[in-house]
Amino acid sequence: MQPILSRRILRNALLACALSALAGCSMFSSSDPRYDPAELTQYDAQVAANVRWTSSIGSGGGYGFAPTIVGEAVYAATPNAVAKVDRASGRVLWRASPDTTLSAGAGSDGYTTAVVASDGNVIAYDDSGTEKWRARASSAVFVPPVVDSGVVIVRSTDYRIQAFDAETGEYRWDIQRPGPALALKTSMQMLAADGLLISGLPNGRLIAINAANGAVQWEAPVSVSRGATDLERISDVVGAPQVAGPLLCGVTYQGRLTCFDVTQGGRPAWDIPFSSHSGMTNDGRYGYAVDHRDVVHAIDLANGEEVWTQRALRNRRLATPTVVPAAIAVADFEGYVHFLSRRDGELLGRLSVGGGAVLSPLLGTPEGVLVQTGNGNLVLVGVN
Repeated sequence: MQPILSRRILRNALLACALSALAGCSMFSSSDPRYDPAELTQYDAQVAANVRWTSSIGSGGGYGFAPTIVGEAVYAATPNAVAKVDRASGRVLWRASPDTTLSAGAGSDGYTTAVVASDGNVIAYDDSGTEKWRARASSAVFVPPVVDSGVVIVRSTDYRIQAFDAETGEYRWDIQRPGPALALKTSMQMLAADGLLISGLPNGRLIAINAANGAVQWEAPVSVSRGATDLERISDVVGAPQVAGPLLCGVTYQGRLTCFDVTQGGRPAWDIPFSSHSGMTNDGRYGYAVDHRDVVHAIDLANGEEVWTQRALRNRRLATPTVVPAAIAVADFEGYVHFLSRRDGELLGRLSVGGGAVLSPLLGTPEGVLVQTGNGNLVLVGVN
């Protein structure tokens, strides 16, 4: 019986790693320096980063939480609260504390703000912070909802995308795709653009849906699952889909980074082997992606060629990066925000925002970078 028990323990440990995005997770990390987080080094800072404001949204965090900017407001949620914050000053304009634990949020169009409870209940608020309605998703939700085209859209763990009327909460449409045996629990986001809902799927595909009526407009694989085991076949699209001019791009875990040309019917423009646990961003010229060992890569969007790599932050469990006017910003498991040169990846500066590991994607603004910390704060970091 002992060999069977050992195999069961081994399998459970491996599954725990997989379902935690395998970020910094290794059964052998204590003895293998390849998995140790890189030590931070001293260097001459070339940018001055400072905290411009800090707002307390609630407490805690998680991969299902991401701030949303609508006009001059920022909407954000934590496991125990949802709030609207003035973008310029950080002043909390309203805060609501639902009678349940939240797993995802906040999506907003400035009129309706949506979060999802751990039991799958979608909760909508009007723009004064008053609850409008509740509706039940088909299963748990760990991806921030999107509000667009008069609907609230959620993606649940049964690989279903569902839409509810933003005013009434009535069911509008849903789409489901076959899913793999295992899927990552990491930072993933859907994107609303020109009336379309664009989402990655755990089977390595991107899908574009008419947000108003649920009609599928386009679907294609970013990568194809390969391998003999469920772990080897994990190929989730991670982070948020990226739009850069005529290109729509996505990146998967242990798969590929692929850009499709929407002017050519969504045919692949180019693709490269890549494995990411947190996703990518872009500035229109280059794509910036974090690989599964937290090496930052710059990729030329014209042809898929690598421009530079930065290895100084390897294994520091970097959150989804963003572009700010002066740099690329990434945040790590100790609450540091790092700024890298867009031109060559050189480290330009860093700042600690505290709160432990940053799990939410960073959000670039003209004023700096918005960081949702692990302890429930929303911080605007300015860069000079």
